[in-house]
Amino acid sequence: MATTLEKWENIIKEKRKNTPFRDFVKEITSWQPLSFYNINWKISRYPDTLRVKIIDDRDFIDRSIDEIQVGWDIDTADFMWSLQELWLEHGLPRLWHFWETENSAFSETVGAVKNAYLSFMCFYAENVLYSFCVTWNTKDVLYSFCVTWNTKDVFNSVLVVNNSEIVYFSTWVIKSFKIFYSRCIIDSNNVWFSVNLMWCSECIFCDNLENKSYCIWNVQYSKEEYLHKKTEILDRKEKFLSYMEKISSIPWMNISSSNLSDSTFTLFSENLQNSHYSYQIKDWRNAILAWNFSWAEWVSEKMYDNFTTAINAFDIYWWLWTSPWDNGYCNMNSWEFSHLYYSRFMMSCSFCLWCVWLKNKSYCILNKQYSKEEWYILVDKIFEQMNKDWILWNFFPWKLNPFYFNDTAAYLIDDSFTKEEVTKESYMWRDEEIKVDIPEWSEIVDIKDLDIVNYGEEILKKVIRDKSWNYYRIVKMEYDFLKKYNLPLPEVHWLDRIKLGFKFN
Repeated sequence: MATTLEKWENIIKEKRKNTPFRDFVKEITSWQPLSFYNINWKISRYPDTLRVKIIDDRDFIDRSIDEIQVGWDIDTADFMWSLQELWLEHGLPRLWHFWETENSAFSETVGAVKNAYLSFMCFYAENVLYSFCVTWNTKDVLYSFCVTWNTKDVFNSVLVVNNSEIVYFSTWVIKSFKIFYSRCIIDSNNVWFSVNLMWCSECIFCDNLENKSYCIWNVQYSKEEYLHKKTEILDRKEKFLSYMEKISSIPWMNISSSNLSDSTFTLFSENLQNSHYSYQIKDWRNAILAWNFSWAEWVSEKMYDNFTTAINAFDIYWWLWTSPWDNGYCNMNSWEFSHLYYSRFMMSCSFCLWCVWLKNKSYCILNKQYSKEEWYILVDKIFEQMNKDWILWNFFPWKLNPFYFNDTAAYLIDDSFTKEEVTKESYMWRDEEIKVDIPEWSEIVDIKDLDIVNYGEEILKKVIRDKSWNYYRIVKMEYDFLKKYNLPLPEVHWLDRIKLGFKFN
């Protein structure tokens, strides 16, 4: 029986190994929302659409396997429609909360977190606002994407990890502190407007240096000369954003890695193709935000078409947000698993096909339990038919995707997708403005009319409109940080600040 299942798994593997990178971004990362929606005065991860039945997270968590099943006939079933019917019958959580949380009612996919607001995927963290994937003893994070592992005081940044502290408008920072407007910084401190530094301190406008101090444009100065020039440079606060945009075009380095193809911001890894923001992984293709912080050697292997993947995983194919274990095929939001197929929100399950929100279950199809022998026979027939229909290796159909494409990670990663292109393939596109947390009575001011250098606490009462007519606010935690480190007001919407961190093409 296992041999037959392995045959279908191998067919899936070979097909997914050849997915074009842009198709991977479109198909998979478009299932990760980055915006919240106000539906009937409640915050939701889903927009108001017929593609999903939205229920409260407590109702979702309390449901058992016996409550929701759908009937199907293997000889006549439209397999993907049966899956959609299960989702519509079961319902999906408006916001997903599990474990104990405190003061985090307006965040999504959170657990063991305190003071999280309009943030996604936060675990064991504190004081997190407008951020995504903040985990493991991390605190004081604002407008950032993937901050983890004993890290704090991070603002407007992407991928800041491993005991880093005081990081502003930066990308890929490891074991570093006081890093401002920089990219790819490792074991360094007091760095401004720099790229590709390791074991450095007090550097400005530098690139590709190791174990250097008191450098500007890669030229070393005495401490006194350096500090004088530093003061002059940092006085030009109105130029900080333009400096940041310039360093975004400087080529990156893939440090201590080998056999890489079309990969960026990749550290301590090997045998990768189309891998971006990856750390200590091996034998991957089409991966974004994949890392292993367990410090064991090459723990995560043989992964294809994955977005946000953590430690101790192997043989994972076209997957969104996974944590440990093995053999996953077309799944989302599951952990501690083995042999899952076309499923979502699964916990500690194995050998399940087309299931949603099961815990500690095995040998299920569409949430119905079978004997081991029955399960193998049915799955063999199902996969055989899916193979004949040329859909066995496909991700969830586009018509099932309940998110606006331009509000997802796909558009954050690659904004060359057009409305015409994606709506032709049944994705949804948002045309209206979103103002989830902007009070209607707020005073709106244009950024061009503000003094971004000399400002006071009155800015906390205003809503700022940038040159693209996007609206944002300065919150108290952000204001205190800006003042403490003598930084100018941000000039673009917070999501556009994160987009600068995703410029890897």
